[in-house]
Amino acid sequence: QVQLVESGGGLVQAGGSLRLSCTASITVFIFDAMGWYRQAPGKQRELVAIIGSGSSSNYADSVKGRFTISRDNAKNTVYLQMNSLKPEDTAVYYCMFQVASRDYWGQGTQVTVSS
Repeated sequence: QVQLVESGGGLVQAGGSLRLSCTASITVFIFDAMGWYRQAPGKQRELVAIIGSGSSSNYADSVKGRFTISRDNAKNTVYLQMNSLKPEDTAVYYCMFQVASRDYWGQGTQVTVSS
């Protein structure tokens, strides 16, 4: 069983930065895609950013130019650097690791951006 542990969420003022991390509890897999999703109150979960095993990445239009996703395969860790944060970025952020067509999810970390 793969468990994902997230860290780095918190409260920040608009314009500030946060860095999220997510690490898998098991290292025997070479994970395929790694990604970050978020869910704001009353809204559906949405993709924020995703990075493939070859480090190609895609971003939601709303975060392009502000967020950067990266991965460290040796540590089975994915990062999300979030800059120029806006109040509309407030949400619970979930990491997702994919291997053998199966998705594993973190427990979620709260990001709150005050205006």
